[in-house]
Amino acid sequence: MKPLFTTLATGLMLLGCTATYAASTVDLTVKGLIVPSACTPSLSGGGVIDHGKISAKDLKTDNPTLIGTHTLSMVVSCDSAITFALHSVDNRAGSSMFPSNYGLGLINGNQKLGWFHLRLDNPLADGVAVQAIASVNGQDNWYSEKLWDPGLYMSVASMADDTQPVPAKDLSLELVIQTSIARTDGLDLSNEVTLDGSATLEVKYL
Repeated sequence: MKPLFTTLATGLMLLGCTATYAASTVDLTVKGLIVPSACTPSLSGGGVIDHGKISAKDLKTDNPTLIGTHTLSMVVSCDSAITFALHSVDNRAGSSMFPSNYGLGLINGNQKLGWFHLRLDNPLADGVAVQAIASVNGQDNWYSEKLWDPGLYMSVASMADDTQPVPAKDLSLELVIQTSIARTDGLDLSNEVTLDGSATLEVKYL
């Protein structure tokens, strides 16, 4: 019986080694798609909104204060008609009280000064009225939406179907920006404070 046991044990050991070897490898796949067209986004006014000097005495102590609503013209020009989305990045992430808004920076490193939010109005794709749509991942589950939260992918669809982005060569729209300062009873405004909102708006090809 000993030879049989030895042979069986050796076989089990080899089987174990084979299984261990197979589990120690992993595949890497690099994927992508080069598109022939390129798109260039632009904002009127150089993409700058200046609220000027605001007196701390004009701000509410027990509620947020809306300090302004501005509308910029946004244009995305492409070499040819292509399907794309607009993606936003809050460059002051963590300084807004709400994840759906963009921060204005911090006072003394920990006091959230305020926020601004973005809305897309009156989009036109190659001169035709379309509707703004959004997706969390920019790939699927598109839905009708005007408010542009940080990290959200925005595109446009026909007025009859809000589930599928449509290609466009020239997209124009109104970018509405509303800026608010947080209630001031929790802010140190004994010195001048700079509004420091910043967002990066980028084109993502679909």
